[in-house]
Amino acid sequence: MKENFWHKIKKPILALAPMAGFSDSPFRIICSEYGADVVYSEMASVASIFYHQKDLGHRTFDILKFDPAQKAHYVVQIFGSEPEHFAVAARLIEQVIKPDGIDINFGCPVGKVIKQGAGADLMKDLPRAREVVKAVIENTSLPVSVKIRAGAGAVSASDFLDNIADLPVSAVMIHGRTLAQGFVGEINCELIKEARKHFSGIILANGGIDNLEQARKILSESDADGLGLARGSLGRPWLFREIKNDREINLSKQEIAAIAIRHAELEEKLKGPGAIVELRRHLCWYAQGIPGASHLRSQLVKVFTSQEIKDIFNAWVEE
Repeated sequence: MKENFWHKIKKPILALAPMAGFSDSPFRIICSEYGADVVYSEMASVASIFYHQKDLGHRTFDILKFDPAQKAHYVVQIFGSEPEHFAVAARLIEQVIKPDGIDINFGCPVGKVIKQGAGADLMKDLPRAREVVKAVIENTSLPVSVKIRAGAGAVSASDFLDNIADLPVSAVMIHGRTLAQGFVGEINCELIKEARKHFSGIILANGGIDNLEQARKILSESDADGLGLARGSLGRPWLFREIKNDREINLSKQEIAAIAIRHAELEEKLKGPGAIVELRRHLCWYAQGIPGASHLRSQLVKVFTSQEIKDIFNAWVEE
């Protein structure tokens, strides 16, 4: 068994939660520089890994690549519904990607994932969910963690954790909303706190953490060991540093522009010039809530190169 890093991190543990289309290598690097202790990959399909296991150049393997510039512990998150697929994926991820841990998604509420019997739909199926967790644990020496919701159908977070209580799961990230709530509504901190009675490993609270005040509130009320930051970190990677230092950070236009430009340059360097088009949605988050945001966004959604991004932000700084 590879060394379990989870218990060596100073609390509160701060993690960049997995986000499809957002938690790629460039953003993981930036968040690690601003204090993220753990960074998760984008969610990867075990079915895709299973059916392309002889094609290590396939896009699924490509998006999971570990970059040495990433200072934080790296966890690859996988989703699917077939235990056999999870077993093969766990072996290949350890051999090829070499991350610090593997995480199983039982919380995604997106329709196309639910239709596959994966994500939060798999959370509802306790016998199959247990087989999936066992399949991963038995096929890797890496620490295994899970991401779940406050509830999915009739299954609560506590029910789910009781179902895998005897298995060596290292950590759980609990999104404090149910499947029915999706991404809307209050976070159930009491339920996350209750999970402590059902799970002895590391517990991270997740959902609706957009600023330092919310982070303080959720940490206090959930009694969690740390937080998983998702949308709250988009365009604001310094949120990790705010929470670490327990004080708000007010960046100047120049400082925000510098972070966005560095993000673009990393994107182009690590993923090629074509990746700048994918970066457009990321860039719009940097414009959130700042003077001239609407005009800035209207320019950023049209960019093709990092130089264009640099020119746009430099012009904005000089306004």
